[in-house]
Amino acid sequence: MNVSLTMETEEDLLTCLQIKLYHPQQSCKDFYDRLPLGTRRRHAADDPLRLGRDDQACAYILLDPRVSRKQLALYAYHIPQSSEMLFIIQNLSQRGKLSVNTSALGYLERMDLPDKALIRFGEYEILIIRESGEAKANFEVEFEVLAVPPSRETSTSLWKEQTSMSLPPVMETCSDSRISLSPKDSSFGPQESDETLPCYS
Repeated sequence: MNVSLTMETEEDLLTCLQIKLYHPQQSCKDFYDRLPLGTRRRHAADDPLRLGRDDQACAYILLDPRVSRKQLALYAYHIPQSSEMLFIIQNLSQRGKLSVNTSALGYLERMDLPDKALIRFGEYEILIIRESGEAKANFEVEFEVLAVPPSRETSTSLWKEQTSMSLPPVMETCSDSRISLSPKDSSFGPQESDETLPCYS
């Protein structure tokens, strides 16, 4: 009886990763047909969460020939004497950098995933928000499609958060190219693709 109650409590306190996706051609392409949109899926904490186009290597698939076979991975972990589940993000693409807020990750480079992170590769923008929980064995994933790029709302706040200690303040009435998070930034492309696969126009 006590075991059953404990399991139910853990299920109610699962950490959840809200993964919100945007691509400028998503209205006319079927990029997300293999993703469980709008529903929460449980994922084992000891199993890396991989996103890419290879359904043999990745738990979640993007149907896009310009996405790498394995684009990125999220690894869950705990720090000693803490029940909070945290995550590391790693770039698995050999042909393109991965942007995490204002940081750029090369192939196999990794970093701690912020509680609110704007991820960019190619023309994709993915906003990941972590809802804290206490369960240790599993976490939940919830995918959602955004109608507008998340960088429109987060670029200024993310930049200020990362640079407030090192950069002088910028007047609100002035433009500053440093806060731009345009998905067309050449430092984060091109993404990996097999040479035998065609690319859409």
